[in-house]
Amino acid sequence: MIRILIGDDHAIVRQGLRQVLALIPEVELVGEAKNGWEVIELARACAPSLLLLDMNMPGPNGVELIKRMREEAPRLPILVLSMHGESQIAGRAIKSGAAGYLTKDSEPETLVSAIRQVASGKHYIEPAVAERLLFQPSPKDTAEPHTTLSDREYQVFLMLVQGRGVIEIADELHLSAKTISTHKTRLLKKLGLNNLSDLVRYALKHDLF
Repeated sequence: MIRILIGDDHAIVRQGLRQVLALIPEVELVGEAKNGWEVIELARACAPSLLLLDMNMPGPNGVELIKRMREEAPRLPILVLSMHGESQIAGRAIKSGAAGYLTKDSEPETLVSAIRQVASGKHYIEPAVAERLLFQPSPKDTAEPHTTLSDREYQVFLMLVQGRGVIEIADELHLSAKTISTHKTRLLKKLGLNNLSDLVRYALKHDLF
């Protein structure tokens, strides 16, 4: 039996996932978390055999949460189900310890296949994302500045373009507002941008959210 814990802050997405999972005989849904802290808590309490995880949630999320879960439960495979098809995001997730990655516009049959594959100890990357990962230029050769951001800077970058303020981000990440402001200043400098509006336009241009 594949015991699945869902981590996603959107109720509609969780409902859709429940419907898909109900069609898989060997799957049992053992918990649903709507933020990073609940993911950690339920992973301890429910003993899942697979974590189906969104990259962007309140609390610890993305690369930070994947790394945290790898420390908490090293044998728990993580299958990322994200709205982002951008190869940089997928690459960071896999590098941090995720066993699989696919986007939310995937067909239900693809999700079922990915769940079975990851639960069996293998890896799965959505073919279109895998192709971009395989054939994209290396960070040293590409002109895209966001590839040079650290994991924390990239996390703050995504939260900023989602409309979250410095204080809100600081509270969610349990960091000081000063630290978040420093990350913001550094990432703007690395991207060659001046303000939040420029940041949003950059994210839209590069399909980062």
